[in-house]
Amino acid sequence: MRATLATLIVLTMCASAPAAQTKPSKTLDIYLSDTEGGKAALFVSPSGETVLVDTGNPAARDTDRIMAMLADAGVKELDYVILTHYHVDHVGGLQELAKRVPIKHYIDHGPSVEEREQVQGFQAAYAELYAKAKHTVAKPGDKLPVAGLDWRIVSSAGKAIATALPGGGKPNPACADFTPRNESPTDDNGQSVGSVITFGKFRAIDLGDLLWNKERDFMCPNNLIGTVDLYIASHHGIDASGSPALVHGLQPRVAIEQNGTRKGGTLQTNKTLYSSPGFEDLWQLHWSYNVGTEYNPAGIFIANIDEPAVIATVLTTPPGGGRGGGAGAPGGTPAGTPAGTPGGAAAPPAMPGTASAPSAPASGAAADPAAGAAPAATPIAPPAGAAQPSAAAPGPPAPGAPAAPPQGGRQGGGGGGRGGPGVPHTGPAFLIKVSAQADGSFTVTNTRNGFSRTYKAR
Repeated sequence: MRATLATLIVLTMCASAPAAQTKPSKTLDIYLSDTEGGKAALFVSPSGETVLVDTGNPAARDTDRIMAMLADAGVKELDYVILTHYHVDHVGGLQELAKRVPIKHYIDHGPSVEEREQVQGFQAAYAELYAKAKHTVAKPGDKLPVAGLDWRIVSSAGKAIATALPGGGKPNPACADFTPRNESPTDDNGQSVGSVITFGKFRAIDLGDLLWNKERDFMCPNNLIGTVDLYIASHHGIDASGSPALVHGLQPRVAIEQNGTRKGGTLQTNKTLYSSPGFEDLWQLHWSYNVGTEYNPAGIFIANIDEPAVIATVLTTPPGGGRGGGAGAPGGTPAGTPAGTPGGAAAPPAMPGTASAPSAPASGAAADPAAGAAPAATPIAPPAGAAQPSAAAPGPPAPGAPAAPPQGGRQGGGGGGRGGPGVPHTGPAFLIKVSAQADGSFTVTNTRNGFSRTYKAR
């Protein structure tokens, strides 16, 4: 009878406890989907609760990829969806996603500051969705109630926290050289909902597309955030965000860029990352044509690399050969060529462990001003289990190589930037996964090649 009574007590307790939708684990798992320069980041807490930050571009491509990511994570419903702001590459996939997976709670910054919607009819459709669920307009200082995590909102609706987080509050020397920029108050990027996520001793930051001047609000003169282990690079690595005051103040060990082939991954952004104190590795969703070999990490850290034939076409097409891609593009650009074909310096020798790409046009040739530095040789990832190179501290650009111009302002989805819309990369889409332990250690994995690197607790 005692055994029977004990069994009944255990069953009663299990029945009364809230069931997590995914299997609890000892790690915080973060998945960064390939939305071709858009944004969709999934956080699965140790308790099994889920937070999806942004939903990528419209149409089935990105939604299919997000659903595949959810399946990989064992996620059947979303506890929270945070919409950082209302640009097409961040909210475009929401309506289709909501048809495919239950969403319990929507979080945003409130009304858009832009008169024209990038997704036609979005606000009305969004209101219908959150009317059937929970809805919160985030304020700086809010805490998202995810079991096992300290999830703090640090920016929203153009405002920032005024009180330091634990570990923050010290003077930020990187503010000495901060130069404000001319930013539009009606750019919804500057309204982005930003989050700092803490799991034990592990800390990550995701600021959406928060703009350069807004970063100053919680970084200068004092750094109200403190340091982080993982920086999900703001604005896809576009240099309208990611000031040295922010990055060097945060001192991230690892950064991940959700960039496209021609959107994000810009020269200034990557130089800022590589020069940050204590920085170890940069991981990217795509090999960036904006910076070539000098400031891309080695291919082993990149989730998606174009097919060799596409890269060869880009490297060998004369400058000004067209930006549209596809048959009949201006200037006779061959079909399948990404937009904004760069010109520039001749290719240097290939890195050890990489394959040489065909040479670019001779040094001194006129470069497409929208394209930036010419990629000269393409790093190809070695097989899983190969030696682990460091992505940090690349050398200076090759002599005579043109500098990539800034990519700022509003950015839509896809390949874009100033190089034009381009075409999607060729081949399947792969993602990057982070698994963090409460002791502060974490592992980053490239699903394209199975390569992973573990970072010991700082």
